Amino acid sequence: MNSKKVVITGGPGTGKSSIINHLKNLGFTCYDEIARDITLEARQNGIDQLFLSEPLLFSQKLLDGRAEQFHKAHNEGQPAVFLDRGIPDIVAYMEYSGDSYPHHFVEACKTHRYDKVFILAPWRDIFVSDSERYENFEEASAIHDQLVKTYTRFGYDLIDVPFESIEKRTNFLLDTLNLK
Repeated sequence: MNSKKVVITGGPGTGKSSIINHLKNLGFTCYDEIARDITLEARQNGIDQLFLSEPLLFSQKLLDGRAEQFHKAHNEGQPAVFLDRGIPDIVAYMEYSGDSYPHHFVEACKTHRYDKVFILAPWRDIFVSDSERYENFEEASAIHDQLVKTYTRFGYDLIDVPFESIEKRTNFLLDTLNLK
């Protein structure tokens, strides 16, 4: 059985990781966002913000990691695997930042197709900055707009997740996917 690959995306601080963690607690297979791991690894090597100092290297590391997650998810043998962000997020962030990038990033978006994409809009009530998230709420909103534009460009029909509790948001995903 090929698992459905389900992306949960949105700007920073929208609750993606909280939903992923709740899905894990319910027994679903989930893959975490890898950007934090890449950022922390770079800090251990003396680079405070790899995303800012070497954006293309950072983005390539994201692409490699997310492509690996995609292929791993395909063979999980579960009805669905949830991913905290997808490959088009990388292109969206590079376009938001005004960074140029090689064509293989676009090709990766075209060849790694997700089954469903849920998007979480910016929600001021839950937005928090931390040491790995340097964006403010206005920047998070602009990133959200770029994510919508990028996923739409690659042919996805995004499913908006309502502003609700983590439990209700998670149930919305599961109901939409007929996994309850």
